[in-house]
Amino acid sequence: MNRDRRTNVSKYLSCHLRHKPEEIGLQLEPGGWVSVADLLQACAQHGFAISRADLEAVVTTNDKQRFSFDATGEKIRANQGHTVAIDLQLEPQVPPKVLYHGTGARSVEAILQTGLLKMTRHHVHLSYDTMTAKKVGMRHGKPVVLVVDAAAMHQAGLTFYRSENGVWLTDHVPPQYIRRLEDS
Repeated sequence: MNRDRRTNVSKYLSCHLRHKPEEIGLQLEPGGWVSVADLLQACAQHGFAISRADLEAVVTTNDKQRFSFDATGEKIRANQGHTVAIDLQLEPQVPPKVLYHGTGARSVEAILQTGLLKMTRHHVHLSYDTMTAKKVGMRHGKPVVLVVDAAAMHQAGLTFYRSENGVWLTDHVPPQYIRRLEDS
């Protein structure tokens, strides 16, 4: 599968496994899982045929590891980023001392005032490293990396989760736990 096809399949899966499963007749199970057979059939019925090989290529080669198969290989899900109501069945985790959030320069002042909000998603997404956060920020204009004092948040009783692809998730990051990374 060429790169353009892989990108198109990934975007289609993101749309329908994270945001609009009902548009192609899917219903996500607890954990966000859906039968691979049902997904492939729904895609074909809605004019976007995907082979099992295409699906496996997207899951295994996606640099952000957006999707995963269950242990049997018979179910698939998006690892995080959902806007539909779904319990991803993630267990609370102890975060590293510091995490990072990438954003566009125009959003920094508002974030420093109100904190990081999940908006339409289930969680605020945080990165383990500055490079990933910067890449995320680039999608929103001139990138700025924010430093989150995750250890202090955890000590204050706020809950963290870690998705299967390593993204750290939390419900809200209050402004007192955020500072701008000086070199971003």
